Amino acid sequence: MPDYQYILTESIAEVGIVTLNRPRQMNAFNDIITREMIDALNAFDQDDNIGCIIITGNEKCFAAGADLKHIANLEFADAYRTNLGADIGCVASVRKPIIAAVSGIALGAGTELALMCDIILASESAQFGLPEVTLGVIPGAGGTQRLSDRVGKARAMYYILTGRTMSAPEAERIGLITQIVPAEKLMDEARALAAELAANPRLAVMAGKETVNQVAEMPLVEGLQVERRLFHGLFGTADQKEGMAAFAERRKPKFNQ
Repeated sequence: MPDYQYILTESIAEVGIVTLNRPRQMNAFNDIITREMIDALNAFDQDDNIGCIIITGNEKCFAAGADLKHIANLEFADAYRTNLGADIGCVASVRKPIIAAVSGIALGAGTELALMCDIILASESAQFGLPEVTLGVIPGAGGTQRLSDRVGKARAMYYILTGRTMSAPEAERIGLITQIVPAEKLMDEARALAAELAANPRLAVMAGKETVNQVAEMPLVEGLQVERRLFHGLFGTADQKEGMAAFAERRKPKFNQ
């Protein structure tokens, strides 16, 4: 990995970790931190030694949204020409599972980033929200669509049209996040879960992620067809043979990854 200006990266066994590291700006996104994050995620996604990725921030802040200093004076033509908000959406294209480990503030693009991840673990201090309406705009990196898909139309309308934030318990209650974890155990839990996912057959995990993601992107009949074809395809892998043989023989499987 190269030396980055606004993120930190490390790998522990089969887990890649991307830490947003722009603390003075509360990890607000500008072009540089966004580009660095996507570069690191893509590198981990292509690394055959990595099976799962964690994105995190610091104890006080996951990410406070977009850096308004860089976008406040844009005109429509500027935003349209540069396709503002599209770059961070590349997170959703990563094929390996991503766990968001969220502590503190995760607002605007911070919530949108978490929603692009596959599992969200949050400490009790986490705060989520899409306050863009209070700035005269709406979420521009998938927030309206992904929040609606996660919590339903009525709740999504409430949070998007009021701009209100929600606590970690509220986010867990409505299904926005996966689990609340004590702050001092957040990264330990994230690493343990990531290691568990990484230990499973790599192709099966990637196929599982792909099929679940189809739910929001196509009608049920088409999604079922995608699921079935990927299910069929996994019968051509050595991991499928080993996994089912090990089950029948009552032993621990030895996957190729």
